[in-house]
Amino acid sequence: RRCPDNTRVPCAGSLMGLGDIISQQLVEKRGLQGHQTGRTLTMVSLGCGFVVSPPLCPVGGWYRVLDRLLPHTTKADALKKMLLDQGCFAPCFLGCFLPLVGALNGLSAQDNWAKLRRDYPDALVTNYYLWPAVQLANFYLVPLHYRLAVVQCVAVIWNSYLSWKAHRL
Repeated sequence: RRCPDNTRVPCAGSLMGLGDIISQQLVEKRGLQGHQTGRTLTMVSLGCGFVVSPPLCPVGGWYRVLDRLLPHTTKADALKKMLLDQGCFAPCFLGCFLPLVGALNGLSAQDNWAKLRRDYPDALVTNYYLWPAVQLANFYLVPLHYRLAVVQCVAVIWNSYLSWKAHRL
């Protein structure tokens, strides 16, 4: 799979699917008989359609924007990039992702809104336990063309959490 800038990236759909499988099998302990294949396919579809939408090309486009705004790799610039990433991208992503999963799971608008109000604050706080440290190291130590790979490795764990959180009723 290639982004518009011709860099190769693993399919975000497969990473979302893997995260859901880990969630169902290791976190929720559903077993093979209780595995919800439709749920995994929903997460794969979200990874292919929502997460890798052309403006973001997973998140690579966002990293290019950050590098244009802050082209240096100083500690101060890495901190600024992380603050922009966690202050802008993360809240927006979660605010779109959670209700999209709810809608795909057939929640009514009212139930979806209630679920978003219940789950969003906790998901955002959990995001802040993981991603700021990852992104700070990523922006300071990792060259631009490898940043997406670093994020995708961590994203398997994050996707497991997101899948669990998004599918909890």
